[in-house]
Amino acid sequence: MVKIKWLGHAGFEIKIDEKTVLIDPWLTGNPKAACTTADINTADIICVTHDHSDHLGDSVEICKKTGATFIATYELANYAQKNGVEKVVGFNIGGTIEIAGLKITLVQAFHTASCGAPTGFIIKGKNRTLYHAGDTGVFSDMKLIGELYRPDIALLPIGGYYTMGPYEAAVATSLIKPKVVIPMHYMTFPVLTQTADEFVKNIEEKAIGTKVVILKPGEVYED
Repeated sequence: MVKIKWLGHAGFEIKIDEKTVLIDPWLTGNPKAACTTADINTADIICVTHDHSDHLGDSVEICKKTGATFIATYELANYAQKNGVEKVVGFNIGGTIEIAGLKITLVQAFHTASCGAPTGFIIKGKNRTLYHAGDTGVFSDMKLIGELYRPDIALLPIGGYYTMGPYEAAVATSLIKPKVVIPMHYMTFPVLTQTADEFVKNIEEKAIGTKVVILKPGEVYED
């Protein structure tokens, strides 16, 4: 079983195989944050897709507080280490590591970054595989990601402006073919899409067979 809590924006707390994984935990300054750093006392792994402030967020502070391992591109992991994080793993796109019984793969994302490169993550446990796409536009190799890793659950940005929007995200879902898709990176800022309604409509047309799960910040999906 996997439990996925949306922390708001692109941040998630994932409990899988008795481990707690945080992805892009931006809480401080996030108007849609489901909690604060004071509420997070346990984490085994923190995955950061890229160094923009709404993704790097509070990851360094939470690592120091919980002793979690910081995982990102080589350059971003070096940054975390220089800023006092003791346990870091820096690898690169296409690489897979095994940590705490989980297999974690870095995959490409089409976006920008100041340190390293933008990425997505594949997290594979004993019975479930998740794909967090990071900040990205739609790209044709999402089909390959789907074929290679067969994610059960995909976490995809739908907000537009900085990432793909609802239509493109639905097309991305059709390429990846997950069993479940959870939208993210929307309704945080005025320039982003403020509801998932259009995404749901487009999924019904483009990705028949994929279940859409709409979460509010703080809500949990179990599978």
